[in-house]
Amino acid sequence: MISVCFIRSSGSLTGFELSGHSGFAQEGSDIVCAAVSSAAYMTANTVTEILGLPAQLSVDEAFMSMKLSTKNAMKAQDVLRGFELHLMELSQQFNSNITVNYSEV
Repeated sequence: MISVCFIRSSGSLTGFELSGHSGFAQEGSDIVCAAVSSAAYMTANTVTEILGLPAQLSVDEAFMSMKLSTKNAMKAQDVLRGFELHLMELSQQFNSNITVNYSEV
């Protein structure tokens, strides 16, 4: 199962952490994993390359984390909230493959 944790500070999104495998299909054919991975990379790339905001980014096998300072996160709220909405919809459609949680810092 893919575990998604959105990080909030004072009600605003400041980052996310993804871990795990969806288990929907075999590696290379897993549409759930592909959808989550693609959306996560698009979010991270939009924040860092298009908006030009510095972020703590960590990527490993079945893991991705992106964290922004509160000031920079405010500039990326639309992108982060779009990513949150996308993953909430995916978790409703594939509820046995994705869980979404929140952490307040």
